[in-house]
Amino acid sequence: MLKLFNTLTGRQEVFEPIELKTVRMYVCGVTVYDYCHIGHARSALVFDVLRRHLEYSGYAVTFVKNFTDVDDKIIKRANEQGVSCDAVTAKYIQAYHEDMGKLGIRAATEEPRATEHIDDIIRLTERLVGKELAYVVDGDVYFEVAKYPEYGRLSKRRLEDLQAGARVDVDERKHHPMDFAIWKSSKPGEPAWESPWGPGRPGWHIECSAMSIRHLGETFDIHGGGMDLIFPHHENEIAQSCGATGKEFARYWIHNGFVQINKEKMSKSLGNFFTIREIFEKSEWPEEVTGEILRFFLLSTHYHGPLDFSDQALKEAKQALNGFYDLFKRLEEWESQGSVNTAAAKAIERCRQRFRAAMDDDFNTPAAIAELQMFRGEINKLLDRGLSSEARKEVREEFQALGGILGLFQLNRWQFNPMRDLRASDSLSAGLGESETMQSVPSDNDIEQKIQDRNAARVLKDFKRADEIRRELAALGITIEDKPDGTSRWKR
Repeated sequence: MLKLFNTLTGRQEVFEPIELKTVRMYVCGVTVYDYCHIGHARSALVFDVLRRHLEYSGYAVTFVKNFTDVDDKIIKRANEQGVSCDAVTAKYIQAYHEDMGKLGIRAATEEPRATEHIDDIIRLTERLVGKELAYVVDGDVYFEVAKYPEYGRLSKRRLEDLQAGARVDVDERKHHPMDFAIWKSSKPGEPAWESPWGPGRPGWHIECSAMSIRHLGETFDIHGGGMDLIFPHHENEIAQSCGATGKEFARYWIHNGFVQINKEKMSKSLGNFFTIREIFEKSEWPEEVTGEILRFFLLSTHYHGPLDFSDQALKEAKQALNGFYDLFKRLEEWESQGSVNTAAAKAIERCRQRFRAAMDDDFNTPAAIAELQMFRGEINKLLDRGLSSEARKEVREEFQALGGILGLFQLNRWQFNPMRDLRASDSLSAGLGESETMQSVPSDNDIEQKIQDRNAARVLKDFKRADEIRRELAALGITIEDKPDGTSRWKR
């Protein structure tokens, strides 16, 4: 029986989806103006594992994760670099998929972009204005929080105690300091779309409501993101979505904890801020970092609590993984007659049940990993006493099945220890949705044809197909770089 901690109610609850054996889940993605950092990696991994466990448990999962591709930060970065906003967002969406591919993060079922849903955003804003939950001032549209009596129920804050602060625009035209923009009038040089209130662009909060409703319906099962999004982003999503539809927005709200660096909050000002690619490339680490090492480390702490990133933690993660792959090598090479096969079967079943119980307990990954480590120790002892080839095969398959829920042990090179030999550029095949066998290397002509197909899709604004082609090429080790003139170049 799966139980999840629901931020909305403040307690752990039995998970009951709206539809039997079907889960609809939305997770707030990144604003694509820079490379992803370790905090982004943790959030992406938490919900990747939740999705995997739900699927293992027999649920059909529709997983939607957005890209914010119109925002003040994107506009600023484009102006700094003298390129278009589209060039900035294309570059960092590509980088996002490259980084997540190294971590074995599976692509979402749908990965919508705000700029692809302007019509949905305008329609949702019109509903709020029509219900007098939002008001228009000089081409800007603000949600009036006082009109939504339950405002603050997610973050457990009272409206009368709230003041304008971080990430909240102070504007004398507002009826209340906490009123937030859902449509912004255009300024010279900014991207803009026509609307009933004049040319402008969406506010940050409205895009997620519009995209989740479009792809998952007015009420869905799970909404997730980092704890930093609880207020004001998710609080505002609830207010505008419930206000517009008159229905509950999401039933379960799940938030992952922050990342600390050597027990200090990660911050650029403290000089302890690391992007994902910096972690892979940083020569000062005491151990070479691969995607699976970083993934193992990120799962070693419960998602709801803070995670301390340190050199020692990476070293311990690598040592733990080496222990597993040393066993896998023994299972492959050990020659012995079976004498304790019954004991192995019991160990498999015991590990399976305890692992499942840990994951069902608010997907407690540290406890699940502990069960796998215990299982590893039992099998090492049984190997000394003798296991048949069939029993060894069953043990390997169980490690891959349970490890697959965590996105671990999916590298198919059992004959050596990949934690010692693989480079950070190697992707986890299962994380990319590929089969256990390596794909053949594509020819230059094949790649060029794919690039042409992708460029054609981009011209037609078929971004979904363009992203599919990019992911296909990324899975084959091909990196695409989009140029400001709309063309693309590639490298292996």
